[in-house]
Amino acid sequence: MTSPGHVKRAASKHLAVFCPVCEINVGFRFWKSHIAGHKHQKRSKRKSTSPDVDPQQAVNTAYATYCEQCGVLVPPRDWNKHVQKFRHRQKESYTAYRAALDEAEKNKNGVIVEGDLDFDIVDPTQWNNNVKRELVLKTTTPNLKVNLVSLKLTSARGLTVINNSVFTVTPDSNDRSITPRSSIKLVVKLIQCHIGRYEDRLELMLEDVQLKRQFMISRSVRAIIGNKADHENLKAKAPYVPQKRTDRKLEKTVVEGVRPPSLNAIPYVGKLPRALIPRALSDVLGSKDNYGDTIKRIHRLFMPAILDSDSFGRHWRTLLWIEEQKMEQDLERYDIFNANLTRHEGSYYVEVPGLAEKRPSVLIGDRILVQPHGGPEGHWYEGFVHFVRQKEIGLRFHQSFRGWNQQQLYHVRFKLNRIPLRRQHHAMDLVFQEDRVLFPLDTHVPARPRDLVSRLYNENIASNARQMQAVSSIVKLPPGSPPFVVFGPFGTGKTSTIIEAMLQVLNSNPQARVLACAPSNSAADLLVTKLRSHLDKEIMFRFNAPSRLRIKVPDDVMEYSYIKDDPHSDIRPFGVPMFRIKRFRVVVSTCGSASFAAGIGMPRGHFTHIFIDEAGQATEPEALLSVKTIADPNTNVVLSGDPKQLGPIIRSPIARELGLQVSYLERLMNRDAYDIKGYSGNTYVVLFDAASCLPDLIVAILQSVIKLLQNYRSHPAILKFPNEQFYGGELQGCAEAEKITRYLHCPLLPDPKFPIIFHAVYGKDDREASSPSFFNIDEALQIKQYVGVLRSSKEFKTSETDIGIIAPYHAQVLKVRAALRGYADEIKVGSVEEFQGQERPIIMISTVRSSKEFIEYDLRHTLGFVANPRRFNVAITRTQALLIIVGDPQVLSIDPMWRSFLNYIYNNNGWKGPSPDWDTTAPVDPEGKYDEIVREHAQLDMNEFARKMEEFTLDGVEEDDGGGVDQPWRETE
Repeated sequence: MTSPGHVKRAASKHLAVFCPVCEINVGFRFWKSHIAGHKHQKRSKRKSTSPDVDPQQAVNTAYATYCEQCGVLVPPRDWNKHVQKFRHRQKESYTAYRAALDEAEKNKNGVIVEGDLDFDIVDPTQWNNNVKRELVLKTTTPNLKVNLVSLKLTSARGLTVINNSVFTVTPDSNDRSITPRSSIKLVVKLIQCHIGRYEDRLELMLEDVQLKRQFMISRSVRAIIGNKADHENLKAKAPYVPQKRTDRKLEKTVVEGVRPPSLNAIPYVGKLPRALIPRALSDVLGSKDNYGDTIKRIHRLFMPAILDSDSFGRHWRTLLWIEEQKMEQDLERYDIFNANLTRHEGSYYVEVPGLAEKRPSVLIGDRILVQPHGGPEGHWYEGFVHFVRQKEIGLRFHQSFRGWNQQQLYHVRFKLNRIPLRRQHHAMDLVFQEDRVLFPLDTHVPARPRDLVSRLYNENIASNARQMQAVSSIVKLPPGSPPFVVFGPFGTGKTSTIIEAMLQVLNSNPQARVLACAPSNSAADLLVTKLRSHLDKEIMFRFNAPSRLRIKVPDDVMEYSYIKDDPHSDIRPFGVPMFRIKRFRVVVSTCGSASFAAGIGMPRGHFTHIFIDEAGQATEPEALLSVKTIADPNTNVVLSGDPKQLGPIIRSPIARELGLQVSYLERLMNRDAYDIKGYSGNTYVVLFDAASCLPDLIVAILQSVIKLLQNYRSHPAILKFPNEQFYGGELQGCAEAEKITRYLHCPLLPDPKFPIIFHAVYGKDDREASSPSFFNIDEALQIKQYVGVLRSSKEFKTSETDIGIIAPYHAQVLKVRAALRGYADEIKVGSVEEFQGQERPIIMISTVRSSKEFIEYDLRHTLGFVANPRRFNVAITRTQALLIIVGDPQVLSIDPMWRSFLNYIYNNNGWKGPSPDWDTTAPVDPEGKYDEIVREHAQLDMNEFARKMEEFTLDGVEEDDGGGVDQPWRETE
């Protein structure tokens, strides 16, 4: 059977498999439709066989020859052209290499090699320079004499050069002869204790004295350095098997469930549109067209030719539908077969694997479909979620749901909560289409007064000219201005800036009312926490979605929230104090819930200002939900964020390609009215205010954006690389010395004055059972070792909350947590997305990906989203004082950005573990295809090895037969 991985790697569009029922070759992508077709079904019935058969390897026919190397059928006229293609020759070389390697590992010409060079798992804490294995070279063939000509270690990773072997090989005597009476003993030592996996190839060059012919025997040398108990605890419980995607059969009838009180907690005055995906669009998305053709068809049939105010709604609605279809498909992988339900007080509970990790994310009010095994096909019961616990959810069904018992099994189907998407569709349909908000021009930008605010709530801002200018500009915005942007790179205090701006707006205008939004609950809670010292609960209200669990709300935020008291229910959801909602001067909400204000009947223009913090993390329809539903021609909009950091999470690659991943903030920043290049673009007339008490204060007369430049987070060595890579070197280090220098001269540091460590670990990326997410035990153990050293240090006292650990794959997050369980449980371990907006004195990063044989894999695919520039930027900029990165340098260095960063660390003496195998002083080409260089070197190495083995074939010499020798669901509301 052809694996999906092989299918994706195949170069030809004619990839085919053989149907044993119909006895014909079939295009692999048409396999499902073929076995479901009438002809196949008819033939299987005639042969009395099951129609549900697995595809087999394609066969040669009169019309095409099957290429086993590439897995494709090639017409006879194209065969010569096909075998000359690079991919075919590459596959041929690899096949020849594997054959040569198998041949080299055999005992031959009467020489027997005895001994095992697998060191297994060696504990680094117990390692000494006497960890060794032995090989014995001998013969039992009479009159045979063979000399050991040479021996050497070469890389088993497909690389020509080997500078960093952790093994040494030494003969125990000077005698190099092998006869029936004499043998040679080789001592192989493990000479270092860096955690990781090491495999080299020992090549023994031998010569038959009588025949004067040379031949080679090779053996693999392997060692895993790490704790054996930890390896056993963290290893995959079952080998990875790709999960078969089964197309859901359409539900024919669904019995409506019992809705939870939270769905009626807010008295909305109107209904949201259903906004169902148009059938024509759904058909295109579900077609068998390739990716590129699908995008072209969608462009031609559904997307407006020009994006302007008139086409705005249509453009974004189409992208929302594309994303919705993918989200619904992705939910299928969480469907549960053979589930048991438990019953308690009228609710039915089902355990959901991954629930605590939001895989899938389930909220109160979500719909779950349940079908008893043996029930009528297509007949389902809808269960609304009433309870969400750590590992299980509680459902309530219609009274007709009967027949439950503890032995009964059920099929559980997760359904997408469409309410957030319906809100966005509704907003995109509204007639608020002002160009000054959606497509601002230079002519929309008002003249800015030169005076600054005098009395500050946060006195620290007084010393920062750009923060002062941003606050003053926002306060002085005339009603109906274009959106004002506070571009805040990491650690520059953008949230503090807009908090000050909100307070100044309220202070300067008694009629001002502010709607403050953020993409996530945690970011919205942070706004409340920062505002609460100046605003009491009569002035500020935190709107929480009724589905939000109270246990998830911080105590200092809870006092600004409203809980609906329902005497008819034991569930008291969050709600809205309708009798006083219009009295609040500040309302804080997530972007996705911000339309509640219009939904309960509040008039347009009620809020004079709409602030959106971390705006770069929201899609444009999500960010504009508040603006499109509640703004009027006078409402001012203020955005803060960093378009150089992570954008919104988009599941559909088609929606990403068509622009859904470009946030409202990023789109505005690409317009001329927000040009900040050199700070003297179309929106800037730069003057120096000599009368100001602030030195060199830049006063912008025409301005829609302020870029904050003073970084208050990181040590200059940590700041330097991302500053130059992403921000043109403009950021200025202004962090408190005591905060950022606390780990200088720490014994962990290779250079006591350089607080960055890259620890090279040659590990193994693996996958667990049916999960496609990668983990790397070796890196997890290296991270654990660093945590142990820091926690035990008396001089550099470190609490668990001082440390954050970032991993790009969810499986690695779980493995690191498991490694630290009962040892350092309070350390936060999470994805890059979970750490955006946060900081820690110490950040550790596990990059996970590693590749044993470079020639066998698509290296750029192997590196995956570790090399995403924005993800890279966020990951390395979360730390204040110490950054530790653990990874495989040979894989990371194929990406130009990572290669530059690794060079920066190595050249500043921050490297630990095996040294890099490239020139770290050579300039890095930003467009460099380093994967091709690595692959080319590996190809040369393979070709050379295969050539040598071919030369050493001993025609007519009898051989001895003995001894022949392996991306998180966002929380919605």
